[in-house]
Amino acid sequence: MAFEQLKMLGELKKAQKALANEIIEVETGDGAVVVQVNGELKIKKIELDKDKIDFDDMRELERWLEKAIAEAYTRAQQIAQEKMTPLMGKLGLGNG
Repeated sequence: MAFEQLKMLGELKKAQKALANEIIEVETGDGAVVVQVNGELKIKKIELDKDKIDFDDMRELERWLEKAIAEAYTRAQQIAQEKMTPLMGKLGLGNG
């Protein structure tokens, strides 16, 4: 039993490393804002297309940024849950 748990811990660590390399990209404002987040919920990149941004309406840009970041985080959390829940369940740490 202890060997199985150690094996599962190893698999859990591999899954965590894989999440660090998983990139989620979200675009808002018809491509004006592009946000990349990894599976560890770390922002990896934010791109702004100056040709698609009205700099006289900064509130619009703020909304696009907020929406892109929130959606990227939500997707990253979903991916992490999909990958980690079965492993944690096998360890007796979740509902998997």
